[in-house]
Amino acid sequence: MQKSRYEIRDTGRVQEITNLASRITQLGSRITQLTSNVRRTMKLQILFLPLAVLSLSIASISAAQAQPAESPDADKILRGMCDYLNSLKQFSYQAEVSYDAPESDGQSVQYDFDMVTYVRRPDRLRVDAEGDGIDKQFFFNGRTITLYDRKVKMYAAMDVPPDIEGALEKAHNDFDLRVALTDLASPKLCDHLVEAREGTRVLGLSKVRGIATHHLVLDRKDIRVQVWIETGEKPLPRKVLITDKNLPGSQEWIAYLNHWNTASKMNETLFTFVAPKGAQRIQFLPVKDAGTSGKSETPAAKGDMK
Repeated sequence: MQKSRYEIRDTGRVQEITNLASRITQLGSRITQLTSNVRRTMKLQILFLPLAVLSLSIASISAAQAQPAESPDADKILRGMCDYLNSLKQFSYQAEVSYDAPESDGQSVQYDFDMVTYVRRPDRLRVDAEGDGIDKQFFFNGRTITLYDRKVKMYAAMDVPPDIEGALEKAHNDFDLRVALTDLASPKLCDHLVEAREGTRVLGLSKVRGIATHHLVLDRKDIRVQVWIETGEKPLPRKVLITDKNLPGSQEWIAYLNHWNTASKMNETLFTFVAPKGAQRIQFLPVKDAGTSGKSETPAAKGDMK
C-alpha cells in the first residue's frame, strides 16, 4: 500500500527530531564534563588562594619596608622614658637576665639569673639577684651600701654619699662595684645612655611579650645598646640588649623587665640590711689595690652583680 506524502513527511520529521535529540544528549554530556573540569579547577584555585594571598602579603610588606617612612624621633622617645622614670617617687620591677661568658677555649656559654629591684627616691635602693653562680643582695639606705653574698654568708659595707647617683658613682669609681640596671634609678639616666654615643635610631614598632614598644638602637664605639620602650602614657623599658663589640663573638647581655609596680608603699625595713647569724663581715677591695689582692690574708669583696 503506497504511503501518502503526509506520512512520508511525518517519517522524515521523526528522523530529524531523533537526530536533534541525539545531538542534545551529546551536548549535555559535554556540558557535564566541562562543568566537572571547571569545578576541579575552581577547587585548585581555592586551594592555592591562601598561598597567593600570603605571597602578595609578603611582597606588600617588603615593599612597605623598602619605602622610606618618616621615623619617630629617637631622642624624644628616649627622653620620654627617662622623664617618666624620674617622675616616679618609687617603683619596683623584676628582670630576667641572660649573659654570655667566655671560656678558656675562646667559646662562650650563657648564664641566667633573676633580679628584683626596689627604688625609693632620692636615697633608697635594693636589688636581689639569684641564678646561675649568683645569689646576692644589694642595699643602699641613704648612708651605706652593703653587698651580701648569701652563698658564702659574707658581706661588706661602705660609706657613700646620701643620694642614689652619688652612692652608685662612688661604689663604681672606688671599688669597681656595678649592679645591673641600677642606672634606671639614676636621675642622670639619659646622660649615661647617650654618653659617647655615635648614633641613635628607631628600628620601628615591636612587641615584647605582648606589649607594644619602640625598638631603639644606641651605638657606641665599644658597645651597642638596644632598648625596647613601651608605647603610650607609661614609656617603661621592657627589654634591654647590650652587645660588646670588643669581645670575641660580640657577647651579649639581655634583660626582660616585667611586673613594674609604681604604686606600692615601701617600708624602711626593705632597705635595711640585718646580718644573718653566722655571716662574716669582710672589706671591699679598692680599685687601687686590685693588683695586690693576693697578698692579703683578709677576704675582700669584689666583682659585680652582672
